[in-house]
Amino acid sequence: MAFVEATEGADVRSVLDRVGSRLQALREARGLTLADVSERTGVSSSTLSRLENGQRRASLEVLLPLAQVYRVPLDELVGAPETGDPRVRLRPRRVNGRTVVPLAHQPGMPQAWKIVVPRGHSVPRLKTHEGTEWLYVLTGRMRLIVGERDLLLQAGEVAEFDTRLPHWFGSDGEIEAEILSIFGPQGERVHAGPS
Repeated sequence: MAFVEATEGADVRSVLDRVGSRLQALREARGLTLADVSERTGVSSSTLSRLENGQRRASLEVLLPLAQVYRVPLDELVGAPETGDPRVRLRPRRVNGRTVVPLAHQPGMPQAWKIVVPRGHSVPRLKTHEGTEWLYVLTGRMRLIVGERDLLLQAGEVAEFDTRLPHWFGSDGEIEAEILSIFGPQGERVHAGPS
């Protein structure tokens, strides 16, 4: 029991030790100065600086206005560990002109993504890497090149291929596409249905 309590205490300390760098990274990512954040939150610039440098521990009365300014949930602001909630928190981001939403977070397991490919993303840039990819077109149309094959897939169609072959997928140049992608690590196949 004492070991479990000590381990949990170490985890809490580890999370608290990283709060300052997370606050600084969020502020800088939004292009804000300490003075900007101070003006918006009512927290002094010197207090914000000490928080970011780890010279002061964050309190709830400081974190709540910071979460509002940075527009992130409090648990994300402090990097709180997962509490066993099985729901995946969807956080879209932009990657190479596409909107990408990770749907799974288990390291070493197949990774699932929802990808929105804009209409203008239609110039092929073939690549190769280890693994297997499975694609399902949710809406729109997408162009898929695998090796020598150049295909047009409609909503509801599925493709699966070895990613060691030169490949690319994107828009057909006319409409955007929403795609569900499941990428399996090397040697692991991802199937569209029962084996």
